[in-house]
Amino acid sequence: LPNLGFEIYHSYASETFQGINKHAQKPLFFSISGLTLEESASMARKLAPLAEEGKVILELNLSCPNVPGKPQIGYDMADMDRYLAAVTEVFKMPFGVKMPPYFDIAHFDAAAEVLNKYTSVAFITCINSVGNGLVIDVDTEQVLIKPKSGFGGLGGHYVLPTALANVNAFYTRCPTKKIIGCGGVTNGSEAFMHFLAGAALVQIGTQLQEEGVGVFDRVQSELLDIMAKKGYLSLSDFQGK
Repeated sequence: LPNLGFEIYHSYASETFQGINKHAQKPLFFSISGLTLEESASMARKLAPLAEEGKVILELNLSCPNVPGKPQIGYDMADMDRYLAAVTEVFKMPFGVKMPPYFDIAHFDAAAEVLNKYTSVAFITCINSVGNGLVIDVDTEQVLIKPKSGFGGLGGHYVLPTALANVNAFYTRCPTKKIIGCGGVTNGSEAFMHFLAGAALVQIGTQLQEEGVGVFDRVQSELLDIMAKKGYLSLSDFQGK
């Protein structure tokens, strides 16, 4: 995918972000997806010192659906195993993985079996976008995006039920790992659903793009209102319920 390149973001994480972040001292989630196994391992190796200093948390993206000619690693269990083995060899800190959406119980089982082999996989982000959707503009009679003849990842509210299913499937199959819920969160109720399904954290992407950073305070406020009405004092009171 078009971006500024690993070295730019590595510099941002090691230098620029630390200046911005000097009061909060929060780590930066750093998601990587190389075009080859060797490239992913190389990036992980370079990030290891920053992770050891508490500056970054590594997320290995096994699920990008938008690179022409490159299948999603997470749909090939043997390939996923090889990637995890290579990264754990060079990156000794706990890290996470971003997974594609699965739609079959057998695939939940197979993916969880691979992930559970690696104790250093500390969190699982469910889900990346649903691959290869197509949106057509009736007026122009054209697809809305140009790469891959208009085929692209689908996110936002459309994917909420699929995201919840994946969160719950991995929550029940990978009890030693944290689940980050991603997909379809636009309000406090949808965040609450993710936590009920087993998420320990939630991500917000599409709605952030639509609304701006104010979405975080709004969703948190709505979530706290729901918790108060139900008599819950903490997420642990209902997570995975």
